[in-house]
Amino acid sequence: MNDLKYILIICPFMLIAQIKDIKQDSIPKEYLIIEGDSVPRTSIDLDEVMLLHKLKFDSRDDRIRYLILRRKTIKVYPYAKMAAERLDSMNTRLATLTRNREKKRYTKRIQKYIEGEFSEELKKMSRTEGQILVKLIHRQIGKTAFDLIKELRSGWRAFWYNTTASMFDISLKREFDPLNQKEDYLIEDVLQRNFQSGRLERQKSAIKFDFYDLTNKWVHQNTPE
Repeated sequence: MNDLKYILIICPFMLIAQIKDIKQDSIPKEYLIIEGDSVPRTSIDLDEVMLLHKLKFDSRDDRIRYLILRRKTIKVYPYAKMAAERLDSMNTRLATLTRNREKKRYTKRIQKYIEGEFSEELKKMSRTEGQILVKLIHRQIGKTAFDLIKELRSGWRAFWYNTTASMFDISLKREFDPLNQKEDYLIEDVLQRNFQSGRLERQKSAIKFDFYDLTNKWVHQNTPE
């Protein structure tokens, strides 16, 4: 649904070539030739790799809690990612519509689609999985689940959604806050490790934070919760 196609435009006046016969300090260099001028490239374009600390636990119980959190985070993250993709696709489509009537009709259709897509799966989730999902929705979209419902539906419906969720100890107003909540930092740790391994597909967080600063706070300095 959110498939984007990129077009590569090859300009006739640009030629990219590699000079293999030139050596300096036994380190091969690539040259970018543009309109007859050769410019050496001294850097190599690589995918970003995050250096992660080795996992250590103070007790067996801490290790078990982390493993449970990891299992649940891996399970619910794809739903938060999908929600972000659906919302982005909807907003992109709405930007192309000019009539309010068309926008309302399209929004209603997307709402029904999303509800039908998620409702049965959400019913299968445990209370803690629901809590993690609410946090990850905020991480991926930058808005709480409550605010999203309020935008797509109405404030009254959002209130009742939140009241119902509260019966199961799930607040739709919950934010993802790894700076002040250690569990949220551990969720981020799980995500980063599984992004690196390829088990989860990386999607950029809408919430700004520095993972290394968080690790320094929660792991290296043992800052109290």
